[in-house]
Amino acid sequence: MRAGITILPEHRRPELERRWRAAETYGFHSAWTFDHLGWRSLVDGPWFGSVPTLAAAAMVTSHIEIGLLVASPNFRHPVPFARDLTTLDDLSEGRFTLGVGAGSRGDYDSRVLGWKPASQHARYAEFVEVLDLLLRNERASWSGDYYTAVEARNTPGCVQRPRVPFLVAANGPKAMALAARFGEGWVTTGAPGMETMGAWWDAVAEAHRRFDDALDDLGRSREHVRRLLQTDSAPVYSLSSVECYRDFVGRSAELGFTDMAAPWPRETGIYAGDESVLDAVAADVLPELRGAQ
Repeated sequence: MRAGITILPEHRRPELERRWRAAETYGFHSAWTFDHLGWRSLVDGPWFGSVPTLAAAAMVTSHIEIGLLVASPNFRHPVPFARDLTTLDDLSEGRFTLGVGAGSRGDYDSRVLGWKPASQHARYAEFVEVLDLLLRNERASWSGDYYTAVEARNTPGCVQRPRVPFLVAANGPKAMALAARFGEGWVTTGAPGMETMGAWWDAVAEAHRRFDDALDDLGRSREHVRRLLQTDSAPVYSLSSVECYRDFVGRSAELGFTDMAAPWPRETGIYAGDESVLDAVAADVLPELRGAQ
């Protein structure tokens, strides 16, 4: 089991640098940020662009994996976004991973730009396929229902070959098939709106089984496909205590997840917690996880 931490892009430069450096010093395997124009209850608060945030993170770290959880088509076009991704891969010297998802219908990202796709999944599927095409080839064209690319260039290309790895977010059957086809890994937050941890864990376990089925349907081996559980939507905050975090890690590993990402404690509101718990996790739990790898 590999431990990750999610750092929201809400901090000015001094705090941004402190947190991303600390994530590496703590010993987390990966550190992630959200890719939104604004998000939930924090939409009226400080919020910075995810790509520049990760560029800064790449420059103040040296070995931790960095990535997006998750980018969506709600405000992205694959052609300029592919340039951003190759830049992040270059700045991080091959430490960047793209988490990609469908986005939420009716959230701030879609409302602020007036997106009204006839099929959210169809746009998502095309977005992932076009990104895959652009990042694998020096020159590519595409004409689809949602996106067009005309002789799009991709020089010098990604540091990681044939392209940056994709973690494709999926819960439903169509998205599961997309993840199985294009993803080096799969990411889930479990079913939203669960009131108890038992119900949430049951939903996570069922999603994991359905992803294995999607791999089997494509004749793809399960063995080397990454599985990341994002604990953001759990009814209990995963870093509320060291014991709670241990339980999340243990149950994630039992279900077959290779990675788990928990949100960095915030002072108030969503993910409210104490950084002392993070300190204790780094001292007591992360060394055990690294030793078990």
